[in-house]
Amino acid sequence: MEGGCVEEASSDWVNRLHVSKVLQRIGSGVSVVLDPSAEGGGIEAESRKLSSSWYKGVVPQPNGRYGSQIYERHQRVWLGNFGDEAEAARAYDVAAQWFRGCDAVTNFKPLTESNDEEAAELSFLVAHSEAEIVDMLRKHTYHDELQQSKQTLRSAREILFDKVVTPSDVGKLNRLVIPKQHAEKHFPLKSGSSVARNGVLLNFEDAAGKMWRFRYSYWNSSRSYVVTKGWSRFVKEKSLKAGDLVSFWRSTGPEKQLCIDWKTSPVACNRAVPPSIRPLPVVKLFGVDISGVPASGDDGKRGREMELFPPPQFFKKQFVEAL
Repeated sequence: MEGGCVEEASSDWVNRLHVSKVLQRIGSGVSVVLDPSAEGGGIEAESRKLSSSWYKGVVPQPNGRYGSQIYERHQRVWLGNFGDEAEAARAYDVAAQWFRGCDAVTNFKPLTESNDEEAAELSFLVAHSEAEIVDMLRKHTYHDELQQSKQTLRSAREILFDKVVTPSDVGKLNRLVIPKQHAEKHFPLKSGSSVARNGVLLNFEDAAGKMWRFRYSYWNSSRSYVVTKGWSRFVKEKSLKAGDLVSFWRSTGPEKQLCIDWKTSPVACNRAVPPSIRPLPVVKLFGVDISGVPASGDDGKRGREMELFPPPQFFKKQFVEAL
């Protein structure tokens, strides 16, 4: 009798232990991270332990909502509280792709550049800082601002002006000179004021939806309007060279978003071609093309000199033919 009771109790204890191990394998244990904005300061409470969510980065809350969080460099980044578990999982995915890019492990299908809509969202993520993305997720405004950015990108734009960048614009000076007539018309600054001296921050959106922030000011020393901070990064990322064209636009919508675009100079198409095999420009002297004369060796040099300085008989022949 006693042996049967002991045997039954032992069997019941083994079953409970097995169930406990299964539950621990399902989630991350019984601990829960509470919303830090709620009462209690987010302190873990043994009496309020909950099972973990099936989604990565999602933690159930005692009030029935779902928190979203991500760990970056061993630091927890709180992404907010959500009423829907899948919505909290998507918030984690957004943060994961911002922090880890293409290597991010996400709950749902990761964003790819092969899809235009997803590529636009990737550009939107790159265009904003960590603090901005986290703030959008916490305030539940991420999707609204993403859609607004896409609409701005699609909206009609009007050209302000073009600027052919000079060697100094893409050199070590790390600044772009804005022509005076365009600067005073489109980006006016009150001369002599502290704003003109210290400059203002202008936000420009490129064709991919990425936001660029430049400092724009007036230099009394050179009496020129310049774009400084942020410009060197733009030059490096777009691989700008002297002769390339930078275009400044403004959207026609009510937001009047400033936009920036660039085009490679036609001359740049020959940059990768060795000078020895580049086609020579057409040069004519008295109607004769002298650009194709070989220039290698002494014979080529002598031939070019003869074409550039032809003998007197050449002029006599041309004069007779003209008569």
